Amino acid sequence: MDKIEVGEVFTIADETDQDQEVEVLAKVTLEDTDYVAVSFVEDLKEDNEEDIDLFFLKIDDDGELSAIETDEEFDKVSEAFDEILDEE
Repeated sequence: MDKIEVGEVFTIADETDQDQEVEVLAKVTLEDTDYVAVSFVEDLKEDNEEDIDLFFLKIDDDGELSAIETDEEFDKVSEAFDEILDEE
């Protein structure tokens, strides 16, 4: 996978293995690791900011998306994205 950019839309499988389209809303690099904040395209179309679920994914060395594994890492990433998204 090439570099993932903000605004890009791609398909991931959710918990139930259903394919869902997600859009990259923000990207941040912490300690040499890239992370993206994504949300379901369906939610974004409805344009109801309160209902938008954000997901944070890690971009591994191969450019693949993977889940964030520890609460500590999640909190760090979540905080970084809060700062970015508050600025907009």
